[in-house]
Amino acid sequence: MTNGRWAVYLSGEIHSDWREQIAAGVAREGLPVDLLSPVTDHGASDECGVAILGSEDKPFWTDHKGAKVNAIRTRTLIDRADIVVVRFGDKYRQWNAAFDAGYASAKGKALVTLHNPSLTHALKEVDGAALATAETADQVVRLLAYAIEGRL
Repeated sequence: MTNGRWAVYLSGEIHSDWREQIAAGVAREGLPVDLLSPVTDHGASDECGVAILGSEDKPFWTDHKGAKVNAIRTRTLIDRADIVVVRFGDKYRQWNAAFDAGYASAKGKALVTLHNPSLTHALKEVDGAALATAETADQVVRLLAYAIEGRL
């Protein structure tokens, strides 16, 4: 917490509006929260390494370079965060989100997972490291209100 404000990192799925739902809820509740996130433009995230540092001949090295460039932002913001929320969606496998959850857990961050009940079995180890597992963005907002202000 810096200057009475909590930093909350929103990791994971980028194909739905869950981040916007949390932002709207944080604003509605008047919570002293700064929301942080990875780059959510899929194309920019995939191409950042080669766009900034030069092209590669093989897709493996394009992905490798992009992952490292993205990790500069991700690791820095997770390190800065008081709470890390990791969203897993149904449509795509979010290997990067699972890695973010593990990194946050290893760093001792308060970890909250967010996913539909259909993913509970697949994410049992990740959920086991989390302090809370939510099913909706509204539950995340309510968790934040309680953690920050002790308000139900």
